[in-house]
Amino acid sequence: MVKSVYFVGAGGIGMSALVRYFLTKGYNVGGYDKTPSELTEKLIEEGAKIHYEENVDGIDECFKDKETTLVVYTPAIPTEHKEMVYFRENGFDIQKRAQVLGFLTQSHKGLCVAGTHGKTTTSTMAAHLLHHSHVDCNAFLGGISKNYGTNYILSDSDYVVIEADEFDRSFHWLRPYMTVITATDPDHLDIYGTKEAYLESFRKYTTLIQPGGALVIHKGLEMTADVQDGVKVYEYSRTEGDFHAENIRIGGGEIIFDFVHPNGVVKDIQLGVPVSINIDNGIAAMALAILNGVSEDELREGMKSFGGVDRRFDFKVKNDKMVFLSDYAHHPNEIEQSVKSIRELYQDKKIAAIFQPHLYTRTRDFYKEFASALSLLDNVYLCDIYPARELPIPGVTSELIYDNLRPGIEKHLIHKEDILTTVEKRDFDVLISLGAGDIENYVPQITEILSK
Repeated sequence: MVKSVYFVGAGGIGMSALVRYFLTKGYNVGGYDKTPSELTEKLIEEGAKIHYEENVDGIDECFKDKETTLVVYTPAIPTEHKEMVYFRENGFDIQKRAQVLGFLTQSHKGLCVAGTHGKTTTSTMAAHLLHHSHVDCNAFLGGISKNYGTNYILSDSDYVVIEADEFDRSFHWLRPYMTVITATDPDHLDIYGTKEAYLESFRKYTTLIQPGGALVIHKGLEMTADVQDGVKVYEYSRTEGDFHAENIRIGGGEIIFDFVHPNGVVKDIQLGVPVSINIDNGIAAMALAILNGVSEDELREGMKSFGGVDRRFDFKVKNDKMVFLSDYAHHPNEIEQSVKSIRELYQDKKIAAIFQPHLYTRTRDFYKEFASALSLLDNVYLCDIYPARELPIPGVTSELIYDNLRPGIEKHLIHKEDILTTVEKRDFDVLISLGAGDIENYVPQITEILSK
């Protein structure tokens, strides 16, 4: 019988939601993470025993009984990690984070959100709509909800909202009751190898939806859905499909539209985070919510009160002189959507970005696409590549992107250590920090500098 749960990679945004789940259920919870962060320190305050040295001696004794300990790991952890080797050699029950989430989709009605991008905002929005309504839900999210200050919601509801991650085919462990698929632009080619294999992975994911449930898929995706009998398929997009928007009004820092669904129209939906990509995200989230009993009035109230997600169009400074925001965008299509959305809000302003590429393989595979997306800006500051789990690849640096930026754009190659002095020396109309690496660590200081 499991009494203790040990997490290898406890500080990851998805892992930490499970850490919180097992803490609230009364288990002994501990784990390892490479570096201290605000999130790991909060988990320690909440009762988790976390250490930062890759050392078996640092594991608390309560996690060394294989009969009573479940080990949960993230695929980003290398196989030769000393603690993983110890657990493997001693016959512990070791499961991926996604396997554990898979069990939850079998004991609850899993409302999952998958896709190359948009899934964190869409799943957090859906969780807010449901939790805010009479329906309620549990949620395991890939970002910190600004409404709740956490990536985890616990309730007595039958529903659980889960961000379905395609990295390492993790989402194949899930058994969704309903799922949204937001986008299938190829990514993680270090895992999949080809675009075809990536799209096949999404096809297989659609076969896992439980009969009686539904697939809500963005119109125009390259993938082919392959659902079981008894699964309804709906399409959505900004302006057409079973779920879409009409009468869109953008201006004065607000976005309002009417939400069209198969049974009618919900008038005057106002976005709590008014950026245009959230029209698509909001339509998908409302589709999940209305299919599961959230009322039209609850939709209207929930969308207006949605506060957003940390690092997703996260406005840090917003005054008459300048705007600064942080965004997790790390795929070329995400960057393009991000810049276009900002451009729509600030048509007469110069827009600059500090971008930290994430992974050598992703830079190698998409450097031309990154250059194309970043060329929509007026000014680009390119940092060194954030390696995450990877070793350097000869010839793959930020210069590949730099050399392919459009002629005439103002561009700079900088080290991340130079970010703060760069910000101090320049005046900006609109500045965005872009990337999924440790560029986020500089955001509080950038905010402080620009607030002055």
